[in-house]
Amino acid sequence: MSKLMLSLAVAASLSLPALACAQAQPAPPAGGGLPPLVEPVLTKPDAEGQKPRAIVAYAPYRFDDILWENDRTAHRIYGPALEAAEPPSTSGIDAWGKLVRWPFMERQLKTGKQHDFHGEGMDFYDVNTFRGAGGLGVWQDNKLWTSRNWKSYEILKTGGDVASFKIDYAPWPVDVDRKVWETRTFTLPLGTNFTRMVSTISSDKPGPLIVGIGISKRKATHQGAGGVFTKDALGAGRVSYWEPTDPVKGTMGIALMVDPKALVEVRQDADNYIVLVKVEPGKPFVYYMGAAWDKGLDFHDRAGWEAYVKAQTPDFDPTH
Repeated sequence: MSKLMLSLAVAASLSLPALACAQAQPAPPAGGGLPPLVEPVLTKPDAEGQKPRAIVAYAPYRFDDILWENDRTAHRIYGPALEAAEPPSTSGIDAWGKLVRWPFMERQLKTGKQHDFHGEGMDFYDVNTFRGAGGLGVWQDNKLWTSRNWKSYEILKTGGDVASFKIDYAPWPVDVDRKVWETRTFTLPLGTNFTRMVSTISSDKPGPLIVGIGISKRKATHQGAGGVFTKDALGAGRVSYWEPTDPVKGTMGIALMVDPKALVEVRQDADNYIVLVKVEPGKPFVYYMGAAWDKGLDFHDRAGWEAYVKAQTPDFDPTH
């Protein structure tokens, strides 16, 4: 979510003790060169800091962002301070391109220019006010009714083999006759591009809910390429969107996996591709969201990413 005003404000308010211009730019990926390196270049951590870890971090210095990453992927959700500064903001999920196996998100944010490439990755995925990479809402009357930003959080595990945290979303309206609220747990182990989420949506009225889990759509590039959305070839309950390629920053691939037993249909609205699942209020359900950057270390084309998505063995039991 690129906002010049916020970037300037953050840059002015942060010191940069962890930054320097002493890191060589990594070798270009097989799919093409890296984006131009922008100062300040992130300093390569010491041997201990280079160990792969799964991290969750609360960033009050950046409008209450919550960041999580492992050795392969990196994500962010937005908090109440950003909602106050830029209403209505979004409860969608952000995805970052990552080029190193160690944590980098906090140092990237503290440059005040997280949308630029400082040697280890970058934030160029535009959530806007859409669902981003796997945000959800309740589908009713051909419309996705979504929450505002998270209300409260609890970090459960960080710094080891697994990153895990819990988020509460305040009640939000579904049309004019119902309110719902959500608790969701996010879990990201080392060695995977997929975050496992266990969501419990409660309601002030009985009856099942149709939940829509979305991926933000993109406009076609100037060359006419609009990306590739795949919904049938990956297995039941799995979809992938290989985004239009930015000629400088590259391509993000986003995928969702839901329990085929709960799947209603896959459709779209003006802003999102949407996977619809049927859930009961107060009963937890599981879904997975994954992301990859074609200039990162693991996937450099759509075929490789989709083969990875297809090969996954998700666990949809919410008691696990």
